[in-house]
Amino acid sequence: MRVYGLSGKSGTGKSYQAMNLCREFDIESMVDDGLFIYNNSVLAGHSAKRDENKITAIRTAIFDKEEDRAAVADKIREVMPESILVIGTSDSMVERIASRLGLPEPDPIIHIEDIVDGETISTALQSRREGGKHVIPVPTMEIQKQFSGYFMIPLRMFLDRNGKEMPDEEKTVVRPTYSYLGNFTIAHSAVIDIMEYVVSRTEGVREILKCSADIRTDGVILNIACIFDFNERLMERVRELQESLASEVSHMTAFNILSVNVIIRGLKPVRKHAVNDEE
Repeated sequence: MRVYGLSGKSGTGKSYQAMNLCREFDIESMVDDGLFIYNNSVLAGHSAKRDENKITAIRTAIFDKEEDRAAVADKIREVMPESILVIGTSDSMVERIASRLGLPEPDPIIHIEDIVDGETISTALQSRREGGKHVIPVPTMEIQKQFSGYFMIPLRMFLDRNGKEMPDEEKTVVRPTYSYLGNFTIAHSAVIDIMEYVVSRTEGVREILKCSADIRTDGVILNIACIFDFNERLMERVRELQESLASEVSHMTAFNILSVNVIIRGLKPVRKHAVNDEE
């Protein structure tokens, strides 16, 4: 297994540039901020950017916790990639991570200053200082469960070393829990209001009897009981309602939707409008 290292101070754009580096050196996988990423998918670990404070985030990033270290090391041994990129804020951190995961010594260790210019690094640092923004080099759907309830921005483009915009695999921009910009919460009642609004726009639903949302750390389960109009398209209406609820609640809250349970509590004949004979 060939192990590469990418070293640079916090906020200098290492995670943003990681996919570019993997493409250039044909690197299959990477270890970044507690995650083992293989072929653009998260296979093990949890993101340090989801920790409650910087101290625990650092511990996660360097695999200080035995259970995290064992889970990632076992998965790497199972997959056995031919190459892996280890990302850290210094050469010693890169070497420590590799050692703790039982990987060969990283060679070479590439410094962020060697692959991007000073202006690009300054822009990355400014984005970190002013917006608290961090990049995770995987598609949003890969980390939605870990960041359920936190707004994420898909990022699909990058700049090469000459400043030219090029297509890229999707990355994700997040603001970590420990950001100095503060935190926010979404009330249970707000989720219920969104659900009721979606139902009010769904054809074939006669009455809402009960709405609930089971909000968990990895996502939310939506439950709703309704009386529907009775017609041959009943199950189609139910599926439409499930899809609309999942889409709208996810879009408006950033929650990872685990399931949508629609309960049919009753059926009523479709109302027939009176016809005016004179018309």
